[in-house]
Amino acid sequence: MNPPTINIGDKAILKKPHPCGSFEWTVVRLGADIGVKCAKCGRRVLIDRLEFLKRLKSIEAQQHDGEDG
Repeated sequence: MNPPTINIGDKAILKKPHPCGSFEWTVVRLGADIGVKCAKCGRRVLIDRLEFLKRLKSIEAQQHDGEDG
């Protein structure tokens, strides 16, 4: 099974909640670590890519509004 495609701006739903109670995170950085921002409280954290993939429940692609540039 191939890992999911992750892009900046995607919404990630993780298996365990953040201490504020939110399961939703927005991807803000990609690399060996994945940078995510909590949708409820705005806290930003870095998670190792392999750990992120273990915790990932689902990923929703960023909505594209159809404008170029």
